[in-house]
This record gives sequence, structure tokens and C-alpha cells, in this order.
Amino acid sequence: MMRVLPKSLSGRLLVTAAVTIVVALVLASLAIGHILERFVMNGLDERLDAQITLVSRAIGPDGTLDASRAIDIPPFDRPGSGWSWEVIGPASRLRSASLEGADLAPPRGRAGPLFGRGDDDHPHTRERPRPLDGFDAQGRATHYRMATLPTLRGDAIVLAAGPRAIVERPLRAAMVPLLLSVFLLGGFLAVALVVQLRIGLRPLSVLRQRVADVRAGRVRHIHVEEPTELLPLVGELNALIDANEKALVRARGHVANLAHGLKTPLAIMKLDLAQKTGDTNDQLHSQLERMEGQIRHHLGRARASEAGGMTARLLLAPRVRDLSDALARIYGDRLIRPIIDIDPTLEVQCDSQDLDEMLGNLFDNAWQHAETTVRVGAQAVDRTIEITIDDDGAGMSPDRITDLNTPQRLDVGAGGNGLGIAIARELAELHGGSLVLWQSDLGGLSVSLGLPGGAP
Repeated sequence: MMRVLPKSLSGRLLVTAAVTIVVALVLASLAIGHILERFVMNGLDERLDAQITLVSRAIGPDGTLDASRAIDIPPFDRPGSGWSWEVIGPASRLRSASLEGADLAPPRGRAGPLFGRGDDDHPHTRERPRPLDGFDAQGRATHYRMATLPTLRGDAIVLAAGPRAIVERPLRAAMVPLLLSVFLLGGFLAVALVVQLRIGLRPLSVLRQRVADVRAGRVRHIHVEEPTELLPLVGELNALIDANEKALVRARGHVANLAHGLKTPLAIMKLDLAQKTGDTNDQLHSQLERMEGQIRHHLGRARASEAGGMTARLLLAPRVRDLSDALARIYGDRLIRPIIDIDPTLEVQCDSQDLDEMLGNLFDNAWQHAETTVRVGAQAVDRTIEITIDDDGAGMSPDRITDLNTPQRLDVGAGGNGLGIAIARELAELHGGSLVLWQSDLGGLSVSLGLPGGAP
């Protein structure tokens, strides 16, 4: 398929503006030509109507024609001039001297629109003359004006004719400078258009240079003050720069956490190998599992950080019930009673695996420390879904809750529920959410997980 518009923005603007200018100039030329034709034609009609007024005085009320009252004004008195008139009465005719006794050739063209009735310019005139177009006896294009005057013996018809060349000659003479003026105007508009495009698109070149400066590290953000139409785009670019910086900080944090998390197991393995005690294999196996967990966790965070993670709209209630049923079977010997109060229509915007990991870690902690009851609820607050998990276990001290509410390395407090909560918090923050702990009214720990709800 042929491309109509070029790929470049300047090319598209140039093509569309050029087409618009050409169409506008053509329409303007046609309109001006029509106005000039009407103006010249009105002059011809007025001249013919004046002759009709003069010769209509020769028509008596009884339809008789008085030749002495029919006056020929130049050029109607010159034979071959193309100007002529004729009065056709009920009983006789009068002709202009230019006809030299011959009848006026009747119009053979299509009649123009009739004029409405107007004021009486002559006592016998009942309607204004109407235009007709045709050809004279020599085949020359001729413009006619015809008036009908009622008499006692019937209507009398007055015809006046003039050459259309009197209209066409000045039109041709006027159209040459007109078309030249239109051509010059089009050239001027074309030059103005090119200049306008260069000036108008210059801010895009400046913006490109600012982005190049950010990429090269010379500046941190893009700073432009005009034009105002580009300011929203600049704001989005700066937001993207900030988001990329945060992603880079998180990536560096993942590397640091991974290195720090592997440091201790490696040191222990080194000591165990040096000592070669009897339980070395069991200890090595434990440390290897710990290292494998650290690697698996940080690889998962790296996947979630790519391009903001793969998110979807997920119904919350079915996943909560599936996890609750699974943990009820795992901890079947403890007879934990789950209480779930979640609207079945609530949705969260989150990666499916990350949601299962967050809920799985938090539910597992609740089931481990609960005495008899785990309560799970959720509600929509603005565009956030707040998921609350409470247990009736022994709970935690306020200092410990404060420590867990403070961001820290994932290997800190790796035992117990510290690592699971830290992983859940990091996943929630990657999705634009949050995680907060406090004392539950059931006596144990209350965890509030906030995730985006609905469409992003």
C-alpha cells in the first residue's frame, strides 16, 4: 500500500499544510473570478436595461409602436457592433439601427433565472427584465435582456442584446494578474511554512539534546521551560528517569543483599571443611539450602523488577481460600480455624506468582504462631486493596514490631518469620504497595498488606 504521508513529523506537517494552501488558493481564485464575472455582467445588464427603458417608451397603451420615441444610444446605432434591440408589439416591430432592418436573432441558449417583480421604472413595465444567453446571427456569444409589457391588445416584448465578449475580455485581462498574484502568494506562504516548521520544531531538537545530556550523565533531569505543549512530555520523561534510578538502586540492593546473604554460609562452610567434623555433611547441606534460598529469592526479585514486572488483575478471594485450604491441611494437627471475610469481586493489580508468595509467607507465619484462629479480611481504600491478616498467637514485642517495620537486609533475622515478612514487604513495594505490622486485637500479630486495586 502506497504511503500518503511521510514518516517524519516535519514532512507530514509540510505535506498537509501544502495541500491545504493549494486548495485554499484554488478556491480563492475561483471565488474571485466569479465575483469579477458578476461585477462585469452587472455592468452589461445595466447597460441593456437602460436601452430597454428608452425604447419601451415607444410602446403605447393600445400596443401601437411610435418609432419617433425609440432612441438608439451608441453603440446600438452602429451596424455590426453586436449591440442591438428589438420591440415586438401586437401588430408591428421596431429595431435598432445596428440590425439594418433584420430581425434580432432569438436566443438559442438556455435562459437564465427570472428576476422577481420590482418597482415600476416605466408606466408600462410590470416586471424587471430577465437575462437570456444565446448566439446572434453570426454565431457570436450574446447576452440578452428581455422585458414583457402588457398593453390593451396584448403583451409587447422588448429584447436588448450585447456581445458576451465585453464580459470575457476584461475577465481574461483581470485573471492574468490575479493568477500571478495567487502564485506569488502561494510562494510566500510556502517560504513562510518552511520557516515556521523550522522554528516550531526547534524545541524538539533541544529536547533531544537534553535527553542526550541525561544519557551521558551530564545532567540528572531534563530542564526546559517552553513550549508549554512539551512540558507534560518532559514531566513524564523525568518521571521515567526517576523510576529507572530507583530500579537501579533496587538492583544494586539485590546484589548487595545476595552478597551479604552468601557471605555467612560460605564462611561457615569454609570452617566446617577445615575442621572436618563428623556432622560436616549435615552442616554443609544446611548451608547449601540457605544459599539456594538466597539465590532463588534474589533471582525472583530481579524478574519482578524487569519492566515493572508482569502484572494482571487478579481476583483476591479465590487465592486466599486456596491458600487457606492448603495451610489447613499442612497444619491439620493444630485445628486452626480460619475466618475469611473478603468481597468476591475485589481485584488486585499484581503478578500472580508474587501475590502467591506474599500471601503464602504471611499466611504461613500466621498459621505457625496462631493458637486457634487466623482472620483474613480485605477492603478497598481509594485505589488500594488493604489485606489484613490477624492471629491469636503470642504476638511480638513492640520493639520487634518496630524492627520489622523498618527496611533491613533480608538476611537479618533470617530465622522465624523475619525473612518471610521482609520478602513480602519488598514484593509489595515493587508493585507500588506497602506492608505494616502492629498488635492484633486477637492478641497476636496483625499484618496489613496494601496492593494496587483494579486497572493500573
